[in-house]
Amino acid sequence: MNKPVAVSCGAIALALTLSLSPSAPRVFAASANNDANAGTWQMIVLTSPAQFSVPAPLATTSIAYQAELADLKTAQAQITDAQRANIDYWSKGGVVRWNEILIEMVSRSDLPPAPLPNGTYPAPDANNPFADPNFPFANPPYAARAYSYVSVAQYDALKAAWYYKYLYKRPSPAKVDPGVKALVTINDLPAYPSEDAVMSGITVELLKLLFPTSIDEINAKASQQLQAAYLSGKASASDIAAGVALGQAIYPVFLARAKADGMGTAGSTTAFQALSDAMVARGDTPWHSMEVPPRPPMLPVFGKVKAWMMTPDDILRERPGPPPAVSSTQMARDLAEVNDIVNHLSRDQRAIAIKWADGASSPTPPGHWNFIAEPYVTAANWSEVRAARAFALLDMSLHDAAVGCWDAKYAYLSPRAAQLNSDVKTAIGLPNFPSYTSGHSTFSGAAAEVLTYLFPGGQADFEKNRDEAAISRLYGGIHYRTDNEVGVTHGKTIGDYTVRFALRDGADR
Repeated sequence: MNKPVAVSCGAIALALTLSLSPSAPRVFAASANNDANAGTWQMIVLTSPAQFSVPAPLATTSIAYQAELADLKTAQAQITDAQRANIDYWSKGGVVRWNEILIEMVSRSDLPPAPLPNGTYPAPDANNPFADPNFPFANPPYAARAYSYVSVAQYDALKAAWYYKYLYKRPSPAKVDPGVKALVTINDLPAYPSEDAVMSGITVELLKLLFPTSIDEINAKASQQLQAAYLSGKASASDIAAGVALGQAIYPVFLARAKADGMGTAGSTTAFQALSDAMVARGDTPWHSMEVPPRPPMLPVFGKVKAWMMTPDDILRERPGPPPAVSSTQMARDLAEVNDIVNHLSRDQRAIAIKWADGASSPTPPGHWNFIAEPYVTAANWSEVRAARAFALLDMSLHDAAVGCWDAKYAYLSPRAAQLNSDVKTAIGLPNFPSYTSGHSTFSGAAAEVLTYLFPGGQADFEKNRDEAAISRLYGGIHYRTDNEVGVTHGKTIGDYTVRFALRDGADR
């Protein structure tokens, strides 16, 4: 039985409180294709688009709806320059704007904790996020997971919204009443429930979970998105109320998944220490932290976190074979190559290493690929639901790449070149986790596969970035060529799982 969504316009009306001072209208493009069948596309976490029921809207001829239109016309007559600038900002698309906001939040949170005077390191605590260090430390696996939860939640929520939009087919206010100005180009996409409000409702809750020290900023962004949808003439107060309610009703489904996906135990070092001790006992050389004081390894059990498109058996089956043994001829060649390259870097090679460093205070490699994807998504001028699909597919593949790569890293504990040869001077920061396989290469192999499916005309660009990201780690002195080549291959395999899902999800019909 469908769970009902409670719709209340009172709180929404309060959030849409307006100021004065009119200015000239500006018009922005709308998607040429509304993807009217998006409510039939395959869900990822939700069981169906109607899992949460949305009540039928009042008729556009009703006294209550006509009163909403009157309030909207009054608000538009008093619009301020700041409010118009806000409409301009969100006119780029809510999916793209929230992705940019998330990239910024990851970058601000991508700072490893400093050591304490006693030589230990404090750990971020989700139950005490404002303590030192703040929660989270948005390292690459955490970031990949964050990008994926937000994008998949938006995508599933928008498919549900599309289902109800075309069930009820209530037009936007600017289509109902010529006295309502269209301050963005408004096509015939039904307005109820508002897609901006659905996005806002689900995204604000997930971001508060993932980045609890930024709650005020997150709430402000959500309110600004709702205000833009309202003042632009796209949505009435009841369209927005229904959208917010639907997004908030969906959130607990994603919260339950996040609480049970294994992230809570991904930092355990028990298995890592046992494997490291066993390798030492048999005369092998396991990876160890080269920081001073030594830092605990980064998320050694992230390889057990739940993937999106792959089962645990898939992760194990696709795990690459072992790296060259430390005592092997192949490792000697790989190590010599790293040392030679870092001691003879050209200007261009150094630039590539720095461009792809993606270290502290960066959006991390998954965010780098979201950044690469954004101009393609914007130029495609897709509906919001199709734009959400693009980021969901990309970010699911990046999350799964993190799971697969971290599984391999902590299965083999391959030492970094600088650990085996003190003459190796890295051109960028040395990551605090094992060498094999390269995370950048695995992320990039997966991302390039998915983006090529979405944007075939960009294949050469995606492959160029993929190969540049991979070789950048050799130029940086932090990976062997083998790490990179195997990582790219592994990433492509992982990305193909997502592409196979996309080929059958109904969106290409």
